[in-house]
Formats: sequence, C-alpha cells, structure tokens
Amino acid sequence: MHNRRPTYHHGPDEIEINAGRPTVTVNVTNTGDRPVQIGSHFHFFEVNSAMLFPREKAWGMHLDIPAGTGVRFEPGETKQVPLVAYAGARVVIGFNGLVNGGLDAPQTKVDAMRRLRERGFADGEPDSTAGKPAAGEASKSEGKAGNTAAPAKKKGSK
Repeated sequence: MHNRRPTYHHGPDEIEINAGRPTVTVNVTNTGDRPVQIGSHFHFFEVNSAMLFPREKAWGMHLDIPAGTGVRFEPGETKQVPLVAYAGARVVIGFNGLVNGGLDAPQTKVDAMRRLRERGFADGEPDSTAGKPAAGEASKSEGKAGNTAAPAKKKGSK
C-alpha cells in the first residue's frame, strides 16, 4: 500500500499563524502541589483551578503556541504566557464545564464567572510579576515553541 498522507508545499515564505487575532500576555502561577500541563487549544479561562492569573483576561483565548504543543508549570512556578483569541463559531463546550456556550453571549460570561467563584478557581494577579516567558517566537511556521512540551501519552482508560 502507498502512503497517502497529504503533502503541503508552502514555498519559501514564512506563514504567520493566528494573524490578525486579538492577543494578550498574562502572568500565571501554579499554586498547586503538582505539575500542570496545558495544551495549545485548551480554553485558558478554564485551566486547572490551582492556576492563579486574571481569568477574565483569558476569556475566549487559548495559548498562542503551535498546535499539539503545551506549556508545563511546576508547583510554585510563575510564567508569562501568550494567549490568542479563538476564531470560528467561538462556542466552548466541555473543558472544566465553566462556559458551555457561545463566547460572545454576555450571559454565558456572567454564568461562567459565577461558576468560577462557586467552584473555587484561583483568580487574580500572581504575587510575582517577574514570570519568565513560557514560549518563544511561535507565530511563524519555522519558529520554535520555546519552553513547551509535547502532549503526554495517556495510560489506561477512565
């Protein structure tokens, strides 16, 4: 059998990912006692409840790093992370169950902020704003992801 994987020819020019989308950089601290790894397309507002950062700034955003990569936070570690807005239909379902609706619907955000408080998610500016950048230049096709890690392999089943 022949391998029928697609081949992409981009030419000599670099390709900018997430071009024209709103971005923000936030300082994030892992206040928990275990490492936390966050994948590239996880709705950052809903990441692990022990992660301390101003969550409202992360509304509708995911990490601005190459798809399939992630950023790992050791306990007590603070990093600066680049975030970029979701595109497309902007509907978020699942993750930690805080949103479950359209990101542009005002009531969805009101309900998510209430759930955030009720479920005890850390929210606010970390004490240390001296976090190191979590990712290098990741907006170009040939850019390196910097301090990122590949997704962890899952063992067993739920």
